[in-house]
Amino acid sequence: MRLKIGTRGSALALWQARLVASNITRLDPGISVELITIKTQGDKILDAPLSKIGGKGLFTKEIEDALLDGRVDLAVHSMKDVPTQLLGGLQLAAIMKREDPRDVFISLDDRKLDDLERGSRVGTSSLRRTAFLLNRFPKLEVVSVRGNLETRLRKIETENLSGVMLAAAGMIRMGLAGRITSYVDPEFIIPAIGQGALAIETRENDRVVETITARLNHPETAQCIGVERAFLNRMGGGCQVPMAAHCVCECDVFNVMAAVVHPDGMPIVRHAYRGPRGDTGIGTMMADFLIERGASDILKTVLGEDWEPGPATRPT
Repeated sequence: MRLKIGTRGSALALWQARLVASNITRLDPGISVELITIKTQGDKILDAPLSKIGGKGLFTKEIEDALLDGRVDLAVHSMKDVPTQLLGGLQLAAIMKREDPRDVFISLDDRKLDDLERGSRVGTSSLRRTAFLLNRFPKLEVVSVRGNLETRLRKIETENLSGVMLAAAGMIRMGLAGRITSYVDPEFIIPAIGQGALAIETRENDRVVETITARLNHPETAQCIGVERAFLNRMGGGCQVPMAAHCVCECDVFNVMAAVVHPDGMPIVRHAYRGPRGDTGIGTMMADFLIERGASDILKTVLGEDWEPGPATRPT
Protein backbone atom coordinates (compact mmCIF):
# COMPACT_ATOMS: atom_id res chain seq x y z
CA MET A 1 0.00 0.00 0.00
CA ARG A 2 1.24 3.49 -0.84
CA LEU A 3 0.18 6.63 1.04
CA LYS A 4 0.77 10.23 0.03
CA ILE A 5 1.18 12.77 2.83
CA GLY A 6 0.43 16.43 2.13
CA THR A 7 2.69 18.87 3.95
CA ARG A 8 4.13 22.35 3.76
CA GLY A 9 7.66 22.55 2.43
CA SER A 10 9.49 24.16 5.36
CA ALA A 11 12.19 22.17 7.11
CA LEU A 12 10.06 21.92 10.25
CA ALA A 13 6.93 20.84 8.35
CA LEU A 14 8.91 18.17 6.50
CA TRP A 15 10.40 16.93 9.78
CA GLN A 16 6.89 16.60 11.18
CA ALA A 17 5.59 14.79 8.09
CA ARG A 18 8.56 12.39 8.20
CA LEU A 19 7.80 11.67 11.86
CA VAL A 20 4.27 10.64 10.90
CA ALA A 21 5.58 8.60 7.96
CA SER A 22 8.10 6.75 10.13
CA ASN A 23 5.43 5.93 12.70
CA ILE A 24 3.11 4.58 10.02
CA THR A 25 5.78 2.34 8.47
CA ARG A 26 6.93 1.20 11.91
CA LEU A 27 3.43 0.00 12.72
CA ASP A 28 2.93 -1.52 9.25
CA PRO A 29 6.14 -2.16 7.24
CA GLY A 30 4.00 -3.09 4.23
CA ILE A 31 3.04 0.56 3.71
CA SER A 32 5.26 2.92 1.71
CA VAL A 33 4.89 6.67 2.18
CA GLU A 34 5.56 9.60 -0.14
CA LEU A 35 5.65 13.25 0.95
CA ILE A 36 3.91 15.79 -1.30
CA THR A 37 4.94 19.38 -0.56
CA ILE A 38 2.29 22.06 -1.06
CA LYS A 39 2.75 25.82 -0.77
CA THR A 40 0.04 27.54 1.28
CA GLN A 41 -1.09 31.15 1.30
CA GLY A 42 0.75 31.72 4.55
CA ASP A 43 3.98 30.51 2.93
CA LYS A 44 3.57 32.87 -0.02
CA ILE A 45 2.97 36.08 1.95
CA LEU A 46 6.04 36.83 4.06
CA ASP A 47 6.06 40.62 4.06
CA ALA A 48 3.12 41.13 6.45
CA PRO A 49 2.21 39.96 9.97
CA LEU A 50 -0.23 37.04 10.02
CA SER A 51 -2.70 39.16 11.98
CA LYS A 52 -2.84 41.63 9.07
CA ILE A 53 -3.40 38.99 6.39
CA GLY A 54 -6.64 37.73 7.92
CA GLY A 55 -8.67 34.70 6.96
CA LYS A 56 -8.62 31.16 8.28
CA GLY A 57 -6.57 28.20 7.17
CA LEU A 58 -3.60 30.28 6.04
CA PHE A 59 -1.31 27.25 6.41
CA THR A 60 -3.82 24.48 5.73
CA LYS A 61 -6.35 25.38 2.99
CA GLU A 62 -4.29 24.35 -0.07
CA ILE A 63 -3.28 21.08 1.58
CA GLU A 64 -6.91 20.36 2.46
CA ASP A 65 -7.89 21.01 -1.15
CA ALA A 66 -5.35 18.39 -2.23
CA LEU A 67 -6.79 15.99 0.32
CA LEU A 68 -10.34 16.52 -0.92
CA ASP A 69 -9.47 16.01 -4.59
CA GLY A 70 -7.38 12.90 -3.91
CA ARG A 71 -3.91 14.23 -4.66
CA VAL A 72 -2.88 13.21 -1.13
CA ASP A 73 -4.26 10.61 1.28
CA LEU A 74 -3.62 12.44 4.55
CA ALA A 75 -2.29 15.76 5.73
CA VAL A 76 0.03 16.66 8.60
CA HIS A 77 -0.39 20.06 10.24
CA SER A 78 0.90 21.93 13.24
CA MET A 79 -2.22 21.80 15.41
CA LYS A 80 -2.19 25.53 16.12
CA ASP A 81 -2.62 26.21 12.37
CA VAL A 82 -5.82 24.16 12.03
CA PRO A 83 -9.13 26.13 12.03
CA THR A 84 -11.73 24.98 14.55
CA GLN A 85 -14.14 24.11 11.73
CA LEU A 86 -12.71 21.89 9.00
CA LEU A 87 -13.77 21.83 5.38
CA GLY A 88 -16.70 19.53 4.72
CA GLY A 89 -15.68 15.93 4.16
CA LEU A 90 -12.53 16.15 6.29
CA GLN A 91 -11.76 15.06 9.84
CA LEU A 92 -8.95 14.97 12.39
CA ALA A 93 -8.11 11.28 12.51
CA ALA A 94 -5.33 11.65 15.10
CA ILE A 95 -3.56 14.14 17.33
CA MET A 96 -0.07 13.02 18.23
CA LYS A 97 1.62 13.34 21.61
CA ARG A 98 2.43 16.93 22.40
CA GLU A 99 5.98 18.27 22.48
CA ASP A 100 6.91 21.01 24.99
CA PRO A 101 4.14 23.63 24.47
CA ARG A 102 6.00 26.60 25.94
CA ASP A 103 7.37 29.65 24.16
CA VAL A 104 11.10 30.34 24.31
CA PHE A 105 13.38 33.35 24.06
CA ILE A 106 16.61 33.23 22.07
CA SER A 107 19.30 35.90 22.31
CA LEU A 108 22.90 36.01 21.16
CA ASP A 109 24.30 37.21 24.48
CA ASP A 110 22.33 34.88 26.81
CA ARG A 111 20.18 37.70 28.16
CA LYS A 112 16.68 36.76 29.30
CA LEU A 113 13.55 38.85 28.86
CA ASP A 114 13.85 40.20 32.42
CA ASP A 115 17.36 41.44 31.60
CA LEU A 116 16.37 43.61 28.64
CA GLU A 117 16.64 47.38 28.85
CA ARG A 118 13.92 49.84 27.91
CA GLY A 119 13.56 50.06 24.12
CA SER A 120 15.11 46.65 23.43
CA ARG A 121 13.85 45.12 20.18
CA VAL A 122 12.29 41.66 20.36
CA GLY A 123 11.17 39.78 17.25
CA THR A 124 8.12 37.55 16.93
CA SER A 125 5.58 36.56 14.30
CA SER A 126 2.83 36.12 16.90
CA LEU A 127 0.29 38.75 17.96
CA ARG A 128 -0.34 36.63 21.07
CA ARG A 129 3.29 36.80 22.16
CA THR A 130 3.40 40.50 21.34
CA ALA A 131 0.40 41.29 23.52
CA PHE A 132 1.61 39.26 26.51
CA LEU A 133 5.08 40.82 26.20
CA LEU A 134 3.71 44.35 26.13
CA ASN A 135 1.48 43.58 29.09
CA ARG A 136 4.50 42.88 31.29
CA PHE A 137 7.19 44.86 29.46
CA PRO A 138 5.44 47.90 27.91
CA LYS A 139 8.77 49.62 27.19
CA LEU A 140 9.98 46.91 24.80
CA GLU A 141 9.81 47.40 21.04
CA VAL A 142 8.25 44.33 19.44
CA VAL A 143 9.26 43.73 15.80
CA SER A 144 7.37 41.48 13.38
CA VAL A 145 9.57 38.71 11.93
CA ARG A 146 8.34 36.03 9.51
CA GLY A 147 10.01 33.06 7.88
CA ASN A 148 11.26 29.62 8.89
CA LEU A 149 13.16 29.01 12.12
CA GLU A 150 16.63 29.62 10.71
CA THR A 151 15.47 32.82 8.98
CA ARG A 152 14.02 34.20 12.19
CA LEU A 153 17.11 33.25 14.17
CA ARG A 154 19.33 35.05 11.61
CA LYS A 155 17.20 38.17 12.00
CA ILE A 156 18.53 38.61 15.54
CA GLU A 157 21.67 39.92 13.86
CA THR A 158 20.36 41.28 10.57
CA GLU A 159 17.50 43.22 12.22
CA ASN A 160 19.57 44.29 15.25
CA LEU A 161 17.28 42.49 17.70
CA SER A 162 17.90 41.70 21.34
CA GLY A 163 16.32 38.32 20.64
CA VAL A 164 13.37 36.47 19.14
CA MET A 165 10.50 34.48 20.60
CA LEU A 166 9.62 31.10 19.11
CA ALA A 167 7.83 27.88 20.04
CA ALA A 168 9.91 25.43 22.04
CA ALA A 169 8.50 22.49 20.07
CA GLY A 170 9.93 23.68 16.74
CA MET A 171 13.35 24.36 18.22
CA ILE A 172 13.46 20.94 19.86
CA ARG A 173 12.25 19.09 16.77
CA MET A 174 14.85 20.79 14.59
CA GLY A 175 17.68 19.94 16.99
CA LEU A 176 18.11 23.58 18.04
CA ALA A 177 17.27 23.26 21.74
CA GLY A 178 20.85 24.20 22.60
CA ARG A 179 20.26 27.69 21.21
CA ILE A 180 17.37 28.40 23.59
CA THR A 181 18.29 31.10 26.10
CA SER A 182 15.25 30.63 28.34
CA TYR A 183 11.87 28.90 28.47
CA VAL A 184 8.98 31.27 29.13
CA ASP A 185 6.73 30.53 32.10
CA PRO A 186 3.31 29.55 30.64
CA GLU A 187 1.63 31.54 33.40
CA PHE A 188 3.28 34.64 31.91
CA ILE A 189 2.71 33.88 28.22
CA ILE A 190 0.00 31.24 27.87
CA PRO A 191 0.88 28.92 24.96
CA ALA A 192 -1.08 29.13 21.72
CA ILE A 193 -4.06 26.85 21.32
CA GLY A 194 -2.72 23.54 20.06
CA GLN A 195 0.94 24.59 20.32
CA GLY A 196 3.35 21.65 20.30
CA ALA A 197 0.86 19.10 18.93
CA LEU A 198 0.62 17.58 15.45
CA ALA A 199 -2.69 16.94 13.68
CA ILE A 200 -3.32 14.23 11.09
CA GLU A 201 -6.23 15.05 8.79
CA THR A 202 -8.00 12.54 6.53
CA ARG A 203 -11.11 12.28 4.38
CA GLU A 204 -14.21 11.25 6.32
CA ASN A 205 -15.07 8.44 3.94
CA ASP A 206 -11.58 6.90 3.75
CA ARG A 207 -11.87 4.23 6.42
CA VAL A 208 -8.61 2.51 5.46
CA VAL A 209 -6.44 5.61 5.97
CA GLU A 210 -8.46 6.62 9.02
CA THR A 211 -7.82 3.23 10.63
CA ILE A 212 -4.08 3.44 9.90
CA THR A 213 -3.63 6.97 11.24
CA ALA A 214 -5.93 6.56 14.25
CA ARG A 215 -3.26 4.31 15.79
CA LEU A 216 -1.05 7.40 16.14
CA ASN A 217 -3.58 9.26 18.28
CA HIS A 218 -2.52 10.24 21.81
CA PRO A 219 -5.76 10.33 23.86
CA GLU A 220 -4.50 12.64 26.63
CA THR A 221 -3.20 15.21 24.13
CA ALA A 222 -6.38 14.93 22.07
CA GLN A 223 -8.56 15.61 25.10
CA CYS A 224 -6.55 18.69 26.06
CA ILE A 225 -6.59 20.00 22.50
CA GLY A 226 -10.36 19.51 22.47
CA VAL A 227 -10.69 21.81 25.48
CA GLU A 228 -8.46 24.47 23.92
CA ARG A 229 -10.21 24.38 20.55
CA ALA A 230 -13.64 24.59 22.18
CA PHE A 231 -12.46 27.81 23.84
CA LEU A 232 -11.29 29.22 20.50
CA ASN A 233 -14.49 28.11 18.78
CA ARG A 234 -16.61 29.96 21.33
CA MET A 235 -14.44 33.06 21.10
CA GLY A 236 -14.88 33.09 17.34
CA GLY A 237 -11.41 34.52 16.87
CA GLY A 238 -8.18 33.64 15.15
CA CYS A 239 -4.76 35.16 14.67
CA GLN A 240 -6.29 38.67 14.51
CA VAL A 241 -6.95 38.61 18.26
CA PRO A 242 -4.37 37.78 20.92
CA MET A 243 -5.98 35.00 22.91
CA ALA A 244 -4.69 31.78 24.39
CA ALA A 245 -5.88 28.67 26.16
CA HIS A 246 -3.71 25.86 27.46
CA CYS A 247 -4.86 22.61 29.04
CA VAL A 248 -2.70 20.20 31.01
CA CYS A 249 -3.89 16.79 32.16
CA GLU A 250 -2.75 15.61 35.58
CA CYS A 251 -4.12 12.16 36.45
CA ASP A 252 -7.90 12.64 36.29
CA VAL A 253 -7.83 16.44 36.40
CA PHE A 254 -7.68 19.18 33.76
CA ASN A 255 -5.73 22.34 34.60
CA VAL A 256 -6.66 25.08 32.15
CA MET A 257 -5.39 28.64 31.72
CA ALA A 258 -6.93 31.08 29.29
CA ALA A 259 -6.72 34.79 28.46
CA VAL A 260 -7.74 37.46 26.00
CA VAL A 261 -5.40 40.44 25.64
CA HIS A 262 -5.66 43.70 23.77
CA PRO A 263 -2.92 43.88 21.10
CA ASP A 264 -1.36 46.83 22.97
CA GLY A 265 -0.97 44.66 26.09
CA MET A 266 -3.79 46.21 28.13
CA PRO A 267 -6.42 45.38 29.13
CA ILE A 268 -6.04 41.67 29.78
CA VAL A 269 -8.63 39.21 31.07
CA ARG A 270 -7.38 35.90 32.48
CA HIS A 271 -8.82 32.84 34.17
CA ALA A 272 -7.54 29.52 35.50
CA TYR A 273 -9.66 26.45 36.16
CA ARG A 274 -9.15 22.99 37.62
CA GLY A 275 -11.76 20.34 36.95
CA PRO A 276 -12.39 16.68 36.17
CA ARG A 277 -10.71 15.22 33.10
CA GLY A 278 -13.06 14.49 30.24
CA ASP A 279 -15.35 17.46 30.85
CA THR A 280 -15.70 18.65 27.25
CA GLY A 281 -17.56 21.76 28.37
CA ILE A 282 -14.58 23.34 30.14
CA GLY A 283 -13.33 25.20 27.06
CA THR A 284 -16.71 26.82 26.38
CA MET A 285 -17.15 27.59 30.07
CA MET A 286 -13.75 29.30 30.20
CA ALA A 287 -14.64 31.40 27.16
CA ASP A 288 -17.99 32.45 28.63
CA PHE A 289 -16.31 33.37 31.93
CA LEU A 290 -13.85 35.68 30.15
CA ILE A 291 -16.54 37.16 27.89
CA GLU A 292 -18.62 38.11 30.93
CA ARG A 293 -15.59 39.77 32.56
CA GLY A 294 -14.51 42.03 29.74
CA ALA A 295 -13.14 39.88 26.92
CA SER A 296 -16.12 40.87 24.77
CA ASP A 297 -15.10 44.53 25.01
CA ILE A 298 -11.57 43.67 23.85
CA LEU A 299 -12.88 41.54 20.99
CA LYS A 300 -15.32 44.24 19.85
CA THR A 301 -12.54 46.83 19.93
CA VAL A 302 -10.32 44.65 17.74
CA LEU A 303 -12.86 42.91 15.50
CA GLY A 304 -15.70 45.44 15.43
CA GLU A 305 -18.90 46.06 17.35
CA ASP A 306 -20.70 43.29 15.45
CA TRP A 307 -18.54 40.60 17.10
CA GLU A 308 -20.57 37.79 18.66
CA PRO A 309 -19.52 34.58 20.45
CA GLY A 310 -19.13 31.50 18.29
CA PRO A 311 -21.20 28.35 18.73
CA ALA A 312 -20.97 26.50 22.03
CA THR A 313 -20.31 23.25 20.22
CA ARG A 314 -17.33 20.95 20.03
CA PRO A 315 -15.08 21.94 17.09
CA THR A 316 -14.38 19.45 14.29
